[in-house]
Amino acid sequence: MAVFGIGTDLCAVARMEKSLASEAFFRHVFAPAEQTFLAALPDARRAQSAAANFAAKEAFLKAVGTGLGGFSLGEVAVLRRPGGAPVFEFSGKAAAFLRENGLTAHVSLTHEAGFAAAFVLLERA
Repeated sequence: MAVFGIGTDLCAVARMEKSLASEAFFRHVFAPAEQTFLAALPDARRAQSAAANFAAKEAFLKAVGTGLGGFSLGEVAVLRRPGGAPVFEFSGKAAAFLRENGLTAHVSLTHEAGFAAAFVLLERA
């Protein structure tokens, strides 16, 4: 395995809380599976988890090296395994890019004191 790229990002939970008030933002940024996941959370955790997911999407784009112009944010979904660990689910151009380049994406999330952070590692087989 070889490292293809790394990315990290930080998102203020208060900023995300304001953004979530817009249904258009919510539907544009989060994939349907993420929308279901976030909608099921209590209000106190929803903004925190949405901020972490948003940070993961941006960290992924940094790891790929495309910035915000590379893929639609909705093509990069951040879900949770049964134990709570975050995992990516890709669709569209993002999924095709990973497949064509033989990449596996790993993500780690954290939140503390009003901020959420994500770290992404892309590796090539």
